[in-house]
Amino acid sequence: MARVQPPPEPSASKLQIQQQDINRNIERLRDRVSELEAFDLTSVRHGLTPEVRGLEVRIKDTLVRCFGENTSTYNDLQSAAVLAFYPRFRANGVPTDYVGRLEKNIKRAIELLRQGQRTLAEDLADFQHEHEKNLDEGEVMEELSRRVFVVHGHDDGSREMVARFLEKVGFEAVILHEQANGGRTVIEKVEAHGDVGFAVVLLTPDDEGCVKGGMPEPRARQNVILELGYFIGRLGRGKVCALKRGALEIPSDYAGVVYESLDGDWKQALGRELQEAGHEIDWNKVMRS
Repeated sequence: MARVQPPPEPSASKLQIQQQDINRNIERLRDRVSELEAFDLTSVRHGLTPEVRGLEVRIKDTLVRCFGENTSTYNDLQSAAVLAFYPRFRANGVPTDYVGRLEKNIKRAIELLRQGQRTLAEDLADFQHEHEKNLDEGEVMEELSRRVFVVHGHDDGSREMVARFLEKVGFEAVILHEQANGGRTVIEKVEAHGDVGFAVVLLTPDDEGCVKGGMPEPRARQNVILELGYFIGRLGRGKVCALKRGALEIPSDYAGVVYESLDGDWKQALGRELQEAGHEIDWNKVMRS
């Protein structure tokens, strides 16, 4: 009665490694190839020499490092670590074809290791392609995010004018008081709705202030100044535009922030700032709004 053969052991899952590890593994395989190419066949005078055995061990260790033991790729390439040859017949105590067969095994091992290099190079190309794809998708998501936070004080007219302009040119205006409270403080609401691509801050003369003993001067509300700083920190100065009305005190600590006058051609100025931040602008809509 024929003996039933046990089923073959399933291959292990493909080794998951990072990009820098793939590069290092390609170098390891290249090093083994260089060692094989530099091996001195004339030094072989008998069976398995320490030099041949050491090379076999290093090749096997490299294959395990690169592909993981018992993976399908490792199983395809593992014979690269078998270099020694034992012929049946000997002449004068030395295998007559040992050197010739060892040379053939070395050539086979070199080709297998180069195949391993090509496999890793393909993995590296796939890794880089996926990375670039994720970057592209991230850029597209950012481009499609046309939500603009409108920070305002008590000047309802300016707030509505700017918000409606943004909507006419294809953006979504996010106004804090139009959002549900959800039991949150004002700053918590700002943080909750801060996932925007741009912020417009309306500096209108709603308050007065001065140094101690000085003459009160018009200035924006303190919460507006706070939110201006918040969005500069969150989005960067290039994605924040401050629109001011009238002569009012401008915070000196926010150097580099663009201040445009609501009393002038602010629509085109805001359009330019949005475009500079990476958004597509329909200038026909800007001119008609």
